Amino acid sequence: MKATRAVQRKRRQKRVRKNVNGSTDVPRLNVFRSAKHIYAQVIDDAKGETLVAASTAGKQPVEKSGSIKGAKKVGEMAKKIEKVVFDRNGFKFHGRIKALADAAREKGLKF
Repeated sequence: MKATRAVQRKRRQKRVRKNVNGSTDVPRLNVFRSAKHIYAQVIDDAKGETLVAASTAGKQPVEKSGSIKGAKKVGEMAKKIEKVVFDRNGFKFHGRIKALADAAREKGLKF
């Protein structure tokens, strides 16, 4: 029987998480993409806490939140962090995920 898309994404997520781990010096930039919104968190796995979080949903709504423009706005929101490890969370590095990563790089974030 063929696995569903959700099961396939979970497999990719486990495979990526084996190698990607955030520390105090180099935290992990975790990205989640839904049909309407995109969410990004910078996580320190050593302490188990979220340092910065940004999304297209919330108090500061972004125009066309399910689009590449919305993903770029979220990518620009990372503050006071210089270097991270990128965790695509099982999603393909394409479209909105790629736009978020490129916008974060343009703001000075190093992967």
